[in-house]
Amino acid sequence: MADLTTTLIHHPYTPPQGFAAPQPGVFKASTVIFPNVAAMRHAEWKDKSAYTYGLHGTPTTYTLEERLCTLEGARDCMLVPSGLAAIALVAMSLLKSGDEMLIPDNAYGPSKALAEGELKAWGISHRYYDPMNPSDLAAMITPQTRLVWLEAAGSVTLEFPDLCELVRVCQARGVLTALDNTWGAGLAFAPYDLTPGHTPRLAVDVCAHALTKYPSGGGDVLMGSVSTCDEALALKLKLTHMRLGYGVGANDAESILHGLPSMALRYRAHDETTRTLARWCLTRPEFAQVLHPVLENSPGHAHWRALCNNGLGGAAGLFSVILAPQYTQHQVDAFCDALTLFKLGYSWGGPMSLVVPYDLASMRKTWPNHLKAGTLVRFSIGLEAAADLQLDLAQALDKALA
Repeated sequence: MADLTTTLIHHPYTPPQGFAAPQPGVFKASTVIFPNVAAMRHAEWKDKSAYTYGLHGTPTTYTLEERLCTLEGARDCMLVPSGLAAIALVAMSLLKSGDEMLIPDNAYGPSKALAEGELKAWGISHRYYDPMNPSDLAAMITPQTRLVWLEAAGSVTLEFPDLCELVRVCQARGVLTALDNTWGAGLAFAPYDLTPGHTPRLAVDVCAHALTKYPSGGGDVLMGSVSTCDEALALKLKLTHMRLGYGVGANDAESILHGLPSMALRYRAHDETTRTLARWCLTRPEFAQVLHPVLENSPGHAHWRALCNNGLGGAAGLFSVILAPQYTQHQVDAFCDALTLFKLGYSWGGPMSLVVPYDLASMRKTWPNHLKAGTLVRFSIGLEAAADLQLDLAQALDKALA
């Protein structure tokens, strides 16, 4: 008889099959066991037909990837450790030295930092285009342009571009498009079917998604994803993903799987409260401008209305305000500090409302004509009651700016 320690490692018991529960099981593995050498030699992880090593997928991560494909309307999906890792994976898969990438001037800041740091050092150039002007994008595309990043809406100033026209510009010139889909999250609009009912479908080529935000919903998990409907692009992305050694923890994947069933309900709740507060902010004289796609005077409102189900679709849980120029940075900071329910912190999509003041002038090539002068503050709306958040904004304004 084998030693007890050996028996505990090689125990013969196997639980019965057929167990079912509301949440899928959590499988943690680096090593994956094969029944025989033939199975080991023929196992293929790229099409999810088998398991080879924990880094390349387990039942838990495969399940999450397939559900994210359903969410965004994609064919293939890969999990990465963060939203920024998703952006990096796209760039490293699709670009090489001598290539150029075009980025919207209102893009997510770390995406710009990646372009200006590592990608530039590797010989990959970049320029910034005006996302509100498709003609500007068209004029900037050269034979070296291989990838155009898109954001809808912009992550700080919330402009909503004519996404369909930007994609058409790129398609006409044979340039790939990658959308940061964190704001829309697969709920506000369908990135792989931007013109429902039309044939052929108008679609972006790749989506990067910070699952840290709405899919998680708890403000406690870092994860990202990259999806596509193109089989050849998917293989490029998967091979780079494998060579970089990207992996996610099983418990983090479990947390996202827990969050997905309530995601649409939470997104709608964030959206409704945000619309209420953004419209209230229009009544306050301290704000020179309120930026939110639902508002008729917000940049790109017509594009949002046309794409997001004629105004019935989602608009997420972010809005920004520009405080009038007479208020100093010290006063703006004091306003943010005076808030009690809104906490100072980055990110969004969690249960707690957040606030961040931004130095917008340092983030753009030039100050856009569609933005009023002043100091920008962005709010991420959580799941608190709208009336309570409104009272918090009012008391902070009165305390800091009276």
